[in-house]
Amino acid sequence: MIDLYYWTTPNGHKVTLFLEETGLPYRVHGVNIGKGEQFTPEFLSIAPNNRIPAIVDNDPAGGGAPVSLFESGAILLYLAEKTGKFIPADVQGRAEVLQWLFWQMGGLGPMAGQNHHFSQYAPEKIPYAIERYVKETNRLYGVLNKRLADRAFVAGDEYSIADMASYPWIVPYANQGQDLNDFPHLKRWFEAIAARPATVRAYGLVESINPNQSTIRSEEERKILFGQTASVVTAKAE
Repeated sequence: MIDLYYWTTPNGHKVTLFLEETGLPYRVHGVNIGKGEQFTPEFLSIAPNNRIPAIVDNDPAGGGAPVSLFESGAILLYLAEKTGKFIPADVQGRAEVLQWLFWQMGGLGPMAGQNHHFSQYAPEKIPYAIERYVKETNRLYGVLNKRLADRAFVAGDEYSIADMASYPWIVPYANQGQDLNDFPHLKRWFEAIAARPATVRAYGLVESINPNQSTIRSEEERKILFGQTASVVTAKAE
């Protein structure tokens, strides 16, 4: 059994996509990041960076003590290796998946996240910041669109953890100032993943975990989500 510490964000959805595809048994523990639940000592013992998602695998391969992990990319890779699914066994195929997994972790996710922050959540609208991140998001969409021009999925003909990592960051494309019609190959890929039964089940968790999602944050939530410093994290952890 896997314990999943989750909230309804793109990074959280990555893990539920994998778990629903494979049928691995798991329990969901909602971590309401707007209320500061990511700072509880219990959660920090699993995820010291105070970010979701995190997992505890109570039945690791080979037995032994439970394995805890944070960072969505690390979790996807761990689960892929545990199950032997959604990552190729051959060196070249594995390399293709890993480079695009790291592309998402180092590029698409952080840039789209900054896009969300300055265009949706920042109390002050800063035109330069909004333009900078909308344009960079657009560039990354273009990279992905070109990549998908001659293959079904990001790393080739088979669905992989590289796709699971990127798809949730494309879901809020409208809030990112993007039009999928400008990226026909990306749109085809996006629609194919959206139609997968496991994707439907994964996103169905939103209604039970966080049914009242909103793009408007209270001032208290803003302070919790965007006002973190080392002193805050240290104080919460002690």
